[in-house]
Amino acid sequence: MVKSKTPSLKKQVEELTDSLKRLQAEYENYRKRTETQAAQHTKYASEDILKQFLPILDNLELAIKHNNQKDDFAKGVELIYASIIDMLHANQVEEIKSEGLPFDPYRHEAMMSKESEQEDNTVIEVLQKGYTIHDRVIRPAKVMISKGGTKK
Repeated sequence: MVKSKTPSLKKQVEELTDSLKRLQAEYENYRKRTETQAAQHTKYASEDILKQFLPILDNLELAIKHNNQKDDFAKGVELIYASIIDMLHANQVEEIKSEGLPFDPYRHEAMMSKESEQEDNTVIEVLQKGYTIHDRVIRPAKVMISKGGTKK
C-alpha cells in the first residue's frame, strides 16, 4: 500500500515544488516592478511643480527681451530669471534645443511653416521654448518649420 502511494506522492511533491517556484518568480517580478515604479515616481515627482514655473519663466524672458532700460529693476528681473534657470537645471530640467534641427514630433509642436532655403521640416524659429526633465518632454517646443527647401 505504501509503495502504491509513492508515485502519486512524488508527483504531488513535484507539482507543489513547481507551484512554489512559480510563486517565487511572480513575487520577484512583482518586487522588481514595484521598485521600478517607486524609482520612476521619485525621479519625476517634481515634474508637475516645475512645469508650473515655465509660464513664469516665459514672462520673465519677454520682460527682459522687451526692456530697453538697464536700471536696477531690470537687473533684478534678470537675477530672478537666472535663479529660476539655476533651480530648473538643479532639478534636471533642460531646454530643448531646436533651431536648425530637423522637426521631431516628440519634442516639437509645429505652429506654422514658412518658405525657406533650409531642408524641409527644419526648425527655423522657436516660438516658445520646450523643456525636458530626465529626457522626458514636459513641454514641447512650439516652432516654425521650413517648407519648400531641399528635400531630405
